[in-house]
Amino acid sequence: MPTLWLDEIGADDLARVGGKAASLGELTAAGLPVPSAFVVTADTYRSFIEATGIDDELFSVVDVDSDDSHALAEAAEQAQELILETDAPESVREDLLAAYDEMGDEDVAVRSSATAEDLPDASFAGQQDTYLNVSRADLLRRVKECWASLFTQRAIYYRNEQGFDHDMVDIAVVVQQMVDAEKSGVMFTSHPSTGADTAILEAAWGLGEAVVSGAVSPDNYVVDRATEEIEEVTVADKKVMCVRGEDGETVERSVPEEKRNERVLSPEEIHRLVEVGDRVEDHYGTPQDVEWAIYEGEVYVLQSRPITTIDEGADAGTSGESPESTGVADGGSMQSQSDDVRLSGIGSSPGKVTGEVRIVTKLDNLDKVEEGDIIVTEMTTPDMVPAMKRAAGIVTDQGGMTSHAAIVSRELGVPAVVGADDATERLRDGQIVTIDGDMGTVEQGTEIDEADDEQSELATPEVDQQHSPVKPMTGTEVKVNVSIPEAAERAAATGADGVGLLRIEHMILSTDKTPARYVEDHGERAYIEEIVEGVRSVAEAFYPRPVRVRTLDAPSDEFRQLQGGEDEPSEHNPMLGYRGIRRSLDRPGEFKLELRAFERLYELGYDNVELMLPLVTDAEDVLRAKSLMREVGIDPEKRDWGVMVETPASALCIEDLCETGLDFVSFGTNDLTQYTLAVDRNNGNVADRFDELHPAVLDLMGQVIGTCRDYDVATSICGQAASKPEMVQFLVDDGVTSISANIDAVRDVQHEVKRVEQRLLLESVR
Repeated sequence: MPTLWLDEIGADDLARVGGKAASLGELTAAGLPVPSAFVVTADTYRSFIEATGIDDELFSVVDVDSDDSHALAEAAEQAQELILETDAPESVREDLLAAYDEMGDEDVAVRSSATAEDLPDASFAGQQDTYLNVSRADLLRRVKECWASLFTQRAIYYRNEQGFDHDMVDIAVVVQQMVDAEKSGVMFTSHPSTGADTAILEAAWGLGEAVVSGAVSPDNYVVDRATEEIEEVTVADKKVMCVRGEDGETVERSVPEEKRNERVLSPEEIHRLVEVGDRVEDHYGTPQDVEWAIYEGEVYVLQSRPITTIDEGADAGTSGESPESTGVADGGSMQSQSDDVRLSGIGSSPGKVTGEVRIVTKLDNLDKVEEGDIIVTEMTTPDMVPAMKRAAGIVTDQGGMTSHAAIVSRELGVPAVVGADDATERLRDGQIVTIDGDMGTVEQGTEIDEADDEQSELATPEVDQQHSPVKPMTGTEVKVNVSIPEAAERAAATGADGVGLLRIEHMILSTDKTPARYVEDHGERAYIEEIVEGVRSVAEAFYPRPVRVRTLDAPSDEFRQLQGGEDEPSEHNPMLGYRGIRRSLDRPGEFKLELRAFERLYELGYDNVELMLPLVTDAEDVLRAKSLMREVGIDPEKRDWGVMVETPASALCIEDLCETGLDFVSFGTNDLTQYTLAVDRNNGNVADRFDELHPAVLDLMGQVIGTCRDYDVATSICGQAASKPEMVQFLVDDGVTSISANIDAVRDVQHEVKRVEQRLLLESVR
């Protein structure tokens, strides 16, 4: 059907109605205060471009290098014109107006809802259009403009960066009763950087467009959810507000003088909003970014999406901000900790960086932004994203911590200070400044030393400062473990000799769907591309250094938490059950899709990708997998592949495994230890007995290294124990080929390996 009502849809309808609409349907079903709405389905958009025959031209137009600002702008303009100048079928118009009439003859909000937005690992926030106060006469035009906004510069660029094919993304449109808000804003139900149990609300007068666009510096309220105490209140100088104009259009007006510095939310309203936020987070089971409005004393939920910017390694015990960092929005009243502080605002994206100021007042100025510059602008716009990617930091006059610009900065990992009030007036082009995205400060910077800058590229924030940033030369390769593709650049900067372990399951689990459900909803091609793009980003960052990719290995209890998880087996001890190569060989159809992803990567030229099979027990497992590799076109004689040694069985059968023709084996010490010592690594009752350095574990590893040396098979370790100096000493002594450590331990392992190798060299000549 061309249209569906909110009470007809839920989370399982993402492919039909997009992320925003699916979320609103979920919230409606949960009894939350959501204004009535219907949805123009994604199938309607797809039918429109296919029936009118513009689909091929549309996708061809946007096939450009998104880092080329000129080409990107031209592609966006051509694609949007193509949609807007093509007439929609009369049947679409009739159905749309009939649904509008059924809802009531009042102006509506028309909101885009793309099928690749508000996902667990990428928000795509603010990339498509929203129109407020839309009349019946303008409804079809606004719907088409929402369709066209699927191809804005920012949307094209972001999909390219995230690895989403343009022809795989559709768009639905939400048509919703207008809430003529007296006050509105955005709420993070948990801290957006640390995940701490802290609610952060931003509020302004009028409609919420001023807050989410960054046009106004909003009030900021910080609430400890555990104690319900309002910890911080920042009343901003709110210069503008969005309201409904006389002709129905949304217009920007000056805030009346008496309300500019008046507090927007009362304590009672704050607690009501936090209570609603708690209900939303409880419903989804994950922190949420909620847009809300208040009209005639009633709270309304307009939208909710998962927060995708929480740093899992951050200290969740604090908000990640000092009182100073959230206490100011007027650019001058903050008491600085340094006499060099020139500006103060809100730290919206963590990190500290020094660079040259580039004042951006219009889109034509974007070309002057070079790698390492600090963008200073009134507020960022969607079209600025390519320049933001090049920049080392962002400073804006307007905007708050929950503006879309702040969200994008966090996703890009670019430090940002927003709401600095008059940064564009007080800073000048070419000036050297240091911005602190945690404290919300902009200080006078020192001259950038090019030699120091070159060395810093080799270091990571976690490198032990007692070591030189220069990579030590070692005979034993030191590689790095990568859990998520987003960490690729940071991992590559360690100077590691490659990736010893890249886990596919993190790419799959992040979709919130089991492989079977994902294929059912999106098709085999989309599933393959999900893997290809995740691996590709890491392979690209490390090329030509090898990237060892492990096929799917997640226990059934993790799959049971996903959509489609009801079809997964219920196991008493999943760690001993249906996982690794066992699952893959039992489901050859799904496994071959993974293998086809590898074959696709090889076709694209990523010959540095190595395939690794998890949890094998004997040669039969390997031979069956090898046969499936051949079926999809992978030649085991031409590609590097190997297995994980994680069970005593595989260690004891190592000679048979070597004879299957594999190129390498890699120790998974977590599993090898638990299976050797009969210690469940997830069981706190026996945690003190878990010891990767137990003589039995080391003996098995020593046997494997010796046999593999005889067969000219490389050996490696990629488990947690690889970061322990005692394990490094043992492995290098025994002649392991490579050691793969966590990102923060690479430099320490490199130095430990060098020390052991020097000792062995000295002993050999004495």
